[in-house]
Amino acid sequence: MKFRAEIDIMPLKSLLDPQGKAVSASMGNVGLSEIGNVRIGKHITLEIEADSKKVAASKVDEACKKMLCNQIMESFEFTVSKA
Repeated sequence: MKFRAEIDIMPLKSLLDPQGKAVSASMGNVGLSEIGNVRIGKHITLEIEADSKKVAASKVDEACKKMLCNQIMESFEFTVSKA
């Protein structure tokens, strides 16, 4: 069976996000001063060939921990659905 994973990786809330801070500071320049506290992360999609959704989720979790996410500085969340 083929599954699709949608992964969101974000900087830890306790860490400064310089890219998000720069965007937040610039919002007023484009007439959007009511927007603030921007945090910028990554969104990753991938496909997994697995026997079940549980096995697919396990593989995605392993990929995030081993390669996709730096857990010292980032957190991740994901969903898995049939492709």
